Amino acid sequence: MKRIRIEGGHKLQGTIRISGAKNSAVALVPASLLSDEVVKIDNIPNISDIDALNEILMYLGAKVTRTGELMTIDSSSIINKEIPEEISKKLRASYYFMSSLLGKYKHVEMYFPGGCAIGARPIDQTLKGYRALGATVKEEGNRFTIDADELHGAEVYLDMPSVGATVNTILVAVKAKGETVIENAAKEPEIVNVATFLNNMGAKITGAGTSTIRITGVDYLGSCFTEVIPDRIEAGTYMIAGALMGENLRIENIITEHVDSLINKLKEMGVSIKEERDAVEITAVEKMKGVRVKTLGYPGFPTDLQQPLTTLLTQCTGTSTLEETIYENRFQNVPYLVNMGADIKIDGKKIRIQGPNPLIGSNVVATDLRAGACLVLAGLKAEGETTIDNVEHVLRGYENIIEKLTNVGAKIVLEEI
Repeated sequence: MKRIRIEGGHKLQGTIRISGAKNSAVALVPASLLSDEVVKIDNIPNISDIDALNEILMYLGAKVTRTGELMTIDSSSIINKEIPEEISKKLRASYYFMSSLLGKYKHVEMYFPGGCAIGARPIDQTLKGYRALGATVKEEGNRFTIDADELHGAEVYLDMPSVGATVNTILVAVKAKGETVIENAAKEPEIVNVATFLNNMGAKITGAGTSTIRITGVDYLGSCFTEVIPDRIEAGTYMIAGALMGENLRIENIITEHVDSLINKLKEMGVSIKEERDAVEITAVEKMKGVRVKTLGYPGFPTDLQQPLTTLLTQCTGTSTLEETIYENRFQNVPYLVNMGADIKIDGKKIRIQGPNPLIGSNVVATDLRAGACLVLAGLKAEGETTIDNVEHVLRGYENIIEKLTNVGAKIVLEEI
């Protein structure tokens, strides 16, 4: 068990360099299994989610080497065998292996994936895609056996623009016979990253990043190289830290277009922010005004920044409202913020934040990845000391978070307990 301890109230100055995107990397690594040759993925973040995926690769017999940020994967001799629950449950992204193995072998056996407990996260849209492409799905509790005599192209309309279902349908369709059309597809940059990777292998995918994606199946996928895009959620988290405690805090190696929705909200609050092509510089201001925020699929405000932003809204003047439209259980951070002095009321899918209120250091618990990030931000702002338990959630998604914050002036340590 690990704990984060933070002494609040210290200005953040200097530069934070953003790592490769967690949400891209966790799809790219399983997608590598579709290749019959060696693939290389650069800018891989050093986070525990990648370690969990690497464990599954090794279990299946892939040959994997990691040199710094470069991951080399040879899956030419993997064995398609059941992925046991003890490794599939470590993260939700393990279900991308389900799709890659189904696409490559037309058969897969594994258990329902794990991940953060942020509400119902069904895979019905993924299963809808499998069935449309010709697969039969057998469910026994949380164990799935999925078979197809032949995978064939089809029209797949997603009931909601789910990132996971979009990626999973692409992974199954790239080797299916004929053309697959995904309507109401998610548009997130991470999907473009995955499609580019597969196209570099020899896949034929067009429309990634729009609501209609077309995939023409191919028989063989070969070797390639790709690079993970910068992590827009990590970038957003540190931008919020800058709005709280920054003094010319520079966040670099970002694609500013990917964080436009946050930049616009920060400007609306009155935060001092300077934009460059691949960086922003942020300085905290004495007074910010409350805003309304509603989470939506890309290019709307991302659900993964909803909890971190809540900390910042506690410091805004007036009433702020934040509506969560993606997950129904993503307010588990709120009671801990209230214990630290925030004035927040939960009203169904909305929270109302009255501010500004000073935050006082406290003992808190990271209930999930982004809730943990929210509490780290609160600890940086709070008077006194904050301790955060269950921080394995945070380490899943933020590469070298302790070092990055320490290097810009935070007083933060990771302890074994």
